[in-house]
Amino acid sequence: MKNKILLLMAALAAFLQVSAQDNNTKVILVTLDGYRWQELFTGADSLLIGNKEYVHEADILKEAFWRDTPQERRVALMPFLWTQVEKMGQLHGNRTLGSKVNLTNGMWFSYPGYNEILTGAADDKNIRSNAKMQNPNTTILERYNNTPEGKNKVAAFGSWDVFPFIINEERSGVPVNAGFEAATGSLNEREKFLNELQKQLPSPWSSVRLDAFTHHYALEHMKKEHPKLVYISYGETDDFAHDGDYQAYLKSAHNTDNLIKQLWDYTQQDDFYKDQTIFIISTDHGRGTEPLDTWRSHGSDIKGADQVWMVTFGKDVQPMGEVKIEEQLYSNQFAPTILQLLGMPIAKEIKGQPLKL
Repeated sequence: MKNKILLLMAALAAFLQVSAQDNNTKVILVTLDGYRWQELFTGADSLLIGNKEYVHEADILKEAFWRDTPQERRVALMPFLWTQVEKMGQLHGNRTLGSKVNLTNGMWFSYPGYNEILTGAADDKNIRSNAKMQNPNTTILERYNNTPEGKNKVAAFGSWDVFPFIINEERSGVPVNAGFEAATGSLNEREKFLNELQKQLPSPWSSVRLDAFTHHYALEHMKKEHPKLVYISYGETDDFAHDGDYQAYLKSAHNTDNLIKQLWDYTQQDDFYKDQTIFIISTDHGRGTEPLDTWRSHGSDIKGADQVWMVTFGKDVQPMGEVKIEEQLYSNQFAPTILQLLGMPIAKEIKGQPLKL
């Protein structure tokens, strides 16, 4: 009897190992820093788009993004998500329809939010600021990079210069290009050009570069190295909001929608990614709505800053479109979902449950 059990266990282990090796799924995780669910699902805010305190060219902005209905406004703002992704994927987080996505951490700002997304568990004890502290927790990027299937098949790109610490690049071995870092290694001509251009084109902020650099560094790396797990964090929406520039906030969101489309289009014409790639998109935290000025802010003292959202599409994703049912999802569910998609075990430290996509 004991020998039979041992044989069964060995067979199961072999099956799981083969299953993981045969798993051709690729995952692209994308975040838009501090992007509100309100704009995602209803488009430009009527209280902000004509407000002279936050908009300096109201007529131009209204022409670009104002429409009579929320459905029309969201299409104008993020056309790829609402004309293509809605047909093939899922959009969760429209709280007016009962679909809710929330943080489980109690901080409601960036480092704790990214830690929760990438590790599957909040850590309010250790991560209580945005300081450049090496993350004591293990991200899914590190977990996958430490497997035979994932070794050298993981990469991360971020506009914010804290990401090498959030991902703990030194310990994890995960290559992270973030902040104002240049591409390194064997460079193609496009990467060389990006390195030169980044030095010549100043960012409005000291710790966050323009998202175009993050995007194109990621895209060029994907073309060359074909990682199976890619994380891309766009940062402009949060910083323009902190600046109180609603015009730039909307323009950045609109541009990011196009960047995501470009990623999707690339994966659908590349043999390595075509029909094998799933996108998961979310944000690290929400923002306020009342009083009006709290749209610029977030943190535990800002009502609604724990309210986030999720979009997913690609391989084997059930095409539900905009989710219109009562549900409660959490940011700590993204990490175990990605591990499951990649055929990885879910460690006991991970608190979230995998999503059924």
